[in-house]
Amino acid sequence: MRYQDYRALTVATVNRIATVTMNRPEKLNAVDERMHEELSRIFIDLNDDPDIDVVILTGAGRAFSSGGDIEWMQAMIDDPARFEKTAREGKQIVFSILDCEKPIIAKVNGHATGLGATIALFCDIIFASEKARIGDPHVSVGFVAGDGGAVIWPQLIGYARAKEFLMTGDLMSASDAARIGLINRALPADELDRHTGEFSARLAAGALKAIKWTKTSVNIGLKQLAHSIMDASLSYEAQSNRTADHAEAVAAFREGRKPTFTGQ
Repeated sequence: MRYQDYRALTVATVNRIATVTMNRPEKLNAVDERMHEELSRIFIDLNDDPDIDVVILTGAGRAFSSGGDIEWMQAMIDDPARFEKTAREGKQIVFSILDCEKPIIAKVNGHATGLGATIALFCDIIFASEKARIGDPHVSVGFVAGDGGAVIWPQLIGYARAKEFLMTGDLMSASDAARIGLINRALPADELDRHTGEFSARLAAGALKAIKWTKTSVNIGLKQLAHSIMDASLSYEAQSNRTADHAEAVAAFREGRKPTFTGQ
């Protein structure tokens, strides 16, 4: 596999375990157009790679991923037709994670918000630093949580809690996320690497066909649910890309002020 062709992601392989790192640390690994396109391909390449059995996904620097890049959002406001490609890739990101037979472990080393949270929560196992905060603040920028949040949050924590967090955009600590079942475990920051490494090595030393096919079996229902929801949720997100509230939120963020929403 030509992982060297990736620019926003890095891939390092040791003992048949691949560590994929979102690599825009200066932007808190915010997902821009290039990273979004690469995320839509990377899990397909990893699944096809005969030299990899387990995948770890993490972020460079002090964040896992802060979600969508604000300048990229502005570009899609200026040219809404660009969102068609974004929606197509967004669906592929989710389904390529679900379709990848190999276990994917999210090592949430710092904040995971918006699309960053979605990607982490669709992974098979989620370990997070106790310093991390997790949430899906799409609504805070006038966006519908269409890139997968509407699918995965209710499955992990139930509909009532999911709607509370998705409709407010509130973040929670990793410890609270573990307590309510959103993630597997919150760990002291200095133990995260060791714990993730030991767990990934345990899977890599296991009965790999049984592990992979168990993941595949568990994901059947989740894929059916995603198929029934994501076309609609991404369409709603595309509509929200054209709203005055979204434009106001993005402008306010760029200008360092609070947005004033009008419901339009």
